[in-house]
Amino acid sequence: MADALDVDAMLKRFRDRAAAVKERPLPPVAGPQRQAFVAQAETDFMDFAIVGDATWDFTDGVLTLRIDLSS
Repeated sequence: MADALDVDAMLKRFRDRAAAVKERPLPPVAGPQRQAFVAQAETDFMDFAIVGDATWDFTDGVLTLRIDLSS
């Protein structure tokens, strides 16, 4: 498993997903459905961006993602 795992590529995919969420067009809905879509997009962006900014270490078969939440 570890040999097949490219962590840098995985983190890039998360950064790419965060960018894609920012570019995601709003569907032609209004009212509460639109608000729900926007709220989900904000959550998706935050999740993908947080993981995409992680640094990592792989020791003794354990992948550790380090995420700095201080800023």
